[in-house]
Amino acid sequence: MATQKLYETDAYVQEFNAAVLSCTPQGEAFAVVLDRTAFFPEGGGQPCDLGTLGGAKVLDVRTDGETVTHFTDAPLPVGQTVGGCLDWARRLDAMQQHTGEHILSGALHRLFGAENVGFHIGTPYVRMDTSIPLTAAQLAQAEAAANAAVRADTPVRCYVPDAEALAATEYRSKKEIDGAVRLVEAGGDRCACCGTHLARTGEVGLIKIISAQHYKVGMRLAVACGQRAYDAVSAAWADCEAAGRALSSPVGSLAPALARLQSGEAALKQRLAALQNALADSYAANAIPGQPTVLWADGADGDGLRRIAAAVAEKTGAVCCAAAPGGQGLAYALVGGSAGDVRPLCKALNAAFAGRGGGKPAFCQGSLAAADFTQLCTFIHHYGQE
Repeated sequence: MATQKLYETDAYVQEFNAAVLSCTPQGEAFAVVLDRTAFFPEGGGQPCDLGTLGGAKVLDVRTDGETVTHFTDAPLPVGQTVGGCLDWARRLDAMQQHTGEHILSGALHRLFGAENVGFHIGTPYVRMDTSIPLTAAQLAQAEAAANAAVRADTPVRCYVPDAEALAATEYRSKKEIDGAVRLVEAGGDRCACCGTHLARTGEVGLIKIISAQHYKVGMRLAVACGQRAYDAVSAAWADCEAAGRALSSPVGSLAPALARLQSGEAALKQRLAALQNALADSYAANAIPGQPTVLWADGADGDGLRRIAAAVAEKTGAVCCAAAPGGQGLAYALVGGSAGDVRPLCKALNAAFAGRGGGKPAFCQGSLAAADFTQLCTFIHHYGQE
């Protein structure tokens, strides 16, 4: 049973009437075949349409190439005519993404010889895989060319040429196709495609490459078109404005402001390290040889706690625990000095005070959720006497 595919000749059909040719239970759903349909089945990287048929919801749409099968949540009467209604927001989004992908893929191919070897309209972005690696500058050039094609607002043409015309026509295709080939021309690109597309390039609105990473021998791009591109740019701009307020710098000057912040942070880290080294030396100078030590080092970070504990343990030859607020509540660093493996003590601390941590025989680090400094001192001194 060949289904008349209304979406192939008019992608803007949103409502239609059709005769129900068959309705077969399929698990909890019903497989419905109509004599004609505007519902696009999943294929070619484009998701299927959703909507309603009669009083039933359309859950999925598939095709074997000839017959289009709709999977609904309720049965439909065979032999009767039902009305179909597409989820138009979903279809329009798919058309924007798919048409935009054609335009961008065409630009990448014309400019750099890149082939589109993978395409999927996912959420929240379109995934595009290229056959070759591309630089950031090349991607920016292709994006600019694609958006120029969008602004030109030229017609998008979908057609099936005869065999003679097809043989004389150059077009992009991911694979060899036998028989009739449906071509889509958009923004200077010509490609074999079965999907639904906009009538004019201007309806795409905007094409934006969100991210790019090396993948296999080429690149994997995340791309947004139309409303998705607007939403992505709007969200990114809001983030930039919020960052600008925090940095006291306008959008457009965030990079130098961030560089200044990072430079200041690096200087502060150096000063903190110097202070923590001085504090470690001071604690070590006053440590009692042979005696386990528990020290309070409020303000020290994890590296500072390690430095302090190591300096004191080296002086005393005994276990040293340096602690400060942090982690789950109380952060600590254990160094054994010549006292041996501190991992059993670390394990005992974690068990006694709902802690997390671990390390090597000579050094362990972690945090405790259920202990204050007094309890920590008592536990370690008691543990050391066992």
